[in-house]
Amino acid sequence: MENSHSNDNEFSQLIPGLPDELGYECLTRLQYTTHCVASRVCHRWRDLIQTSEFHRYRKSKGFTHKLACLVQAQTNPQLASPKRTDSPSFGLVAFDTTDSTWRRIDPVPKYADGLPMFCHVAGCEGKLVVMGGWDPKSYGPVSDVFVFDFAKNRWSEAKAMPGKRSFFAVGSYSGRIYVAGGHDENKNALSSAWVYDVSLDEWSELAQMSQGRDECEGVVLNGEFWVVSGYGTDSQGAFESSAEVYSFASGEWRRVESVWAEGECPRGRVGVWKEKEGKFSNWAELDSAVRIGTCWVGLDYRALVMGSDYQGGAHGFFMVELKQGQKGKLENIIVPCEFSGSVQSACCVEI
Repeated sequence: MENSHSNDNEFSQLIPGLPDELGYECLTRLQYTTHCVASRVCHRWRDLIQTSEFHRYRKSKGFTHKLACLVQAQTNPQLASPKRTDSPSFGLVAFDTTDSTWRRIDPVPKYADGLPMFCHVAGCEGKLVVMGGWDPKSYGPVSDVFVFDFAKNRWSEAKAMPGKRSFFAVGSYSGRIYVAGGHDENKNALSSAWVYDVSLDEWSELAQMSQGRDECEGVVLNGEFWVVSGYGTDSQGAFESSAEVYSFASGEWRRVESVWAEGECPRGRVGVWKEKEGKFSNWAELDSAVRIGTCWVGLDYRALVMGSDYQGGAHGFFMVELKQGQKGKLENIIVPCEFSGSVQSACCVEI
């Protein structure tokens, strides 16, 4: 009986022979790529590795790293020249800068043949959140929200967005996803804003912006959610130079003028903040190689920038250094053929 009791205690430890505090530290230092295998060792390891608290602790200790997650047109390497009239289907791709590897993320079960067109993505607490867009078959707007948990390697359907909206601004901060602007089913520009708590699976309404902003772009900067440019219902395509800024601390909006080039579409193009000029840079103006279909995602002090130099041209993929609000030169990166499709939306997920 004594030996059996001793064995039970040993088995209950995270790592036999070590205090749980040290066992916890050891598991914290495991490379993310080993988590799937480690989760099969025992129930305690699996339950620990899959918790948000474990992710936050790894992040606080500097053991996480960032993935670029892309909503990308799925290409068929066997087709030399697919018809341009074909409507592409979109899937999710992850690019890991630590080893320059590309991989596909499992399809959303509800949209196994292709994601909603123009859907938005955001990273939060080690999870990838996909929301909104147009149904790939009916082209009608959807309010669906799905969450991919990298620790569990599976999808879950979350609470739908409060109302259907398209081409809205998105930002992620402290376990929450913020959305604002866009347009409704009747093409009316929206001034409303909402926040989604990923852990609670709840939506809460925020104060409204001063005006409707369709086709705006979201940026999180210095503890604030910036909704850049956009246009009103009666001024379609007349992109404004102003922005609405939501303070996470006060819960209030303020309006800022002349932060973007008037008449320029901001979607996928809003770059780093230029302090001296008091405005955002435009990725599409950095290099002619990415002036069309521009999309980018920040990865610490670097950015992955994508685009082409002419309408219908092949998409290029580039890394660029970011230093004190300045942008370096584009450096072309080699991308496998099956991951070379155009990108509609992108975000960073810290895993």
